[in-house]
Amino acid sequence: MSDQLITSMTSGIPSAAYIHIPFCRRRCFYCDFPIYVVGNTIRGETSRTISQYVQVLCQEISTTSVQSKPLKTIFFGGGTPSLLSTQQLRRILEVLDGKFGIDKFAEISMEIDPGTFDKEHLQGYKHIGVNRISLGVQAFQENLLQYSGRYHSVSDIFAAVDLIHQSGITNFSIDLISGLPYQTLSLWQQSLQQAIKIAPTHISIYDLTIEPGTVFGRYYKPGDRPLPTDETTVQMYRMAQEILTNAGYEHYEISNYAKPGYQCCHNRVYWENRSYYGFGMGAASYVGGKRFTRPRKTKEYYAWVNNGSIINSEFTAPHEVLLETLMLGLRLAEGVNLQILTEQFGKNKIDQILQLLQPYFDKGWVQIRDKRLQLNDPDGFLFSNVVLAELFEKL
Repeated sequence: MSDQLITSMTSGIPSAAYIHIPFCRRRCFYCDFPIYVVGNTIRGETSRTISQYVQVLCQEISTTSVQSKPLKTIFFGGGTPSLLSTQQLRRILEVLDGKFGIDKFAEISMEIDPGTFDKEHLQGYKHIGVNRISLGVQAFQENLLQYSGRYHSVSDIFAAVDLIHQSGITNFSIDLISGLPYQTLSLWQQSLQQAIKIAPTHISIYDLTIEPGTVFGRYYKPGDRPLPTDETTVQMYRMAQEILTNAGYEHYEISNYAKPGYQCCHNRVYWENRSYYGFGMGAASYVGGKRFTRPRKTKEYYAWVNNGSIINSEFTAPHEVLLETLMLGLRLAEGVNLQILTEQFGKNKIDQILQLLQPYFDKGWVQIRDKRLQLNDPDGFLFSNVVLAELFEKL
């Protein structure tokens, strides 16, 4: 992967697009994403709500200012994009292709949930260009799925994996969550071992965050039982790192593991602080040195699009670009290139950063290897928030 940093005035021409599909059959208890609950009886073109959203979404894409560069990555996130019909997904891709162009080798990812698709849908998605699947598993225990408010069952997970294998889509990822209520080290180990058995090419592991306004936010405070203790979640992180790397997965980012050649190209756009388009309710974009987040409510989003999709935001200041580059780039195992940072922000500023990080060099959390500043795995990754908070406070 190339080293790419942005200046304070421009983030380059985007070649990546995130598409937010907000619909879910129910809201999970930990979720604070902008979603729209549609229940379990409608999907795709049987739902006026979904059809209207696809229409407005395509309108937003169509009215976006063009910067001519074919899209190399497209990511359908949510929500549950697999509640869209093949025809609706095709329509969105056609509008994207007509507006920006889509590279013939583009990575086109789609989040799907077990129990929301069948073989016909999956083959249809593949036929229109989807070549990477991200399956929302979260846990392999029925009680943990229920405690989390998930719609699917464990049997749905295995059925979904079988369908993915049958479809011939070889590039597929699964999500797991550590730190769930009532989750023990033994149960976490079982989930990791089961994940290896179904042989995804990529595994994302997220530590549960208790967000205000969620069901979990009303039930629990961080550290409260039945949530695992901080010491236990640290052990879970170390366990995942050991088990997955021993199984041949590269720990290439704090929360992500991949078989060789299967890192998520789209997410690397974020971690390398490159520019990207965002479309849909609540979606964020980073274009021309400006960050912008769309309205999180359906009504407000529709009104914004109908009023011309006007983006009114300020350029990212140089010191913010530096902090963002460090915050995002240090999430990657390869870290950030010190030579490029020096060219971008000056030797004095980089020397200041290295001086601030000296206590963490002494702890063994941070290192310089091949002229790259890196967090060590696993301790540097585990305590990345401490390291980054120090930089934010002092810079």
